[in-house]
Amino acid sequence: MSRTAADIVSALQAEFGPAILATREFRGEHSVDVSRDSARALLAHCRDSLGFDYLIDISSLDHYGSEPRFEMVYELYSLANGEHIHLRVKYTLTEDEAAPTASDLWPTANWHEREVYDMMGIRFDGHPDLRRILMWEGYPYYPLRKDFPLAGRVSDLPEVAFTNPAPLAGGPFVTSPTSASTVHREPRSREMP
Repeated sequence: MSRTAADIVSALQAEFGPAILATREFRGEHSVDVSRDSARALLAHCRDSLGFDYLIDISSLDHYGSEPRFEMVYELYSLANGEHIHLRVKYTLTEDEAAPTASDLWPTANWHEREVYDMMGIRFDGHPDLRRILMWEGYPYYPLRKDFPLAGRVSDLPEVAFTNPAPLAGGPFVTSPTSASTVHREPRSREMP
């Protein structure tokens, strides 16, 4: 008999007790809020004891204007057991804190953590190669933070990239309000000058 997501949440609560700050279920997906100090142990337990041998994704949230500001989300899957669960392990970070790396638990975490670092500026303690993966080295901003303007920021690196903010009105990444189909609203379908 296969485990349910609720069974897995119960197993985590039994193992980690007060380190589990909250749990919730929404549309069959379970979230577990775990204390920052226990996050690494919980992730290792999910892999070693509960059979979550595949890390689907690591993402982050920016709660700009609130403290703690950042939140990490790990989504896990069990290939070995053939069980699919959307288990979100969440914990919060302030601007000065680093998250523990999961790259030694799941090799795919290496690139996920580099992307989170590159786009949000969240560091990972113990990561073997924490450097930018999408933006160029030396870029001073983190584009997915909520305080990063949609038009971009002026860059003082003219030899590397453009220095003016991108135009938004009618630009290639802005959909056009219309009653036409998605194909015609899609920005890439428009002819660019």
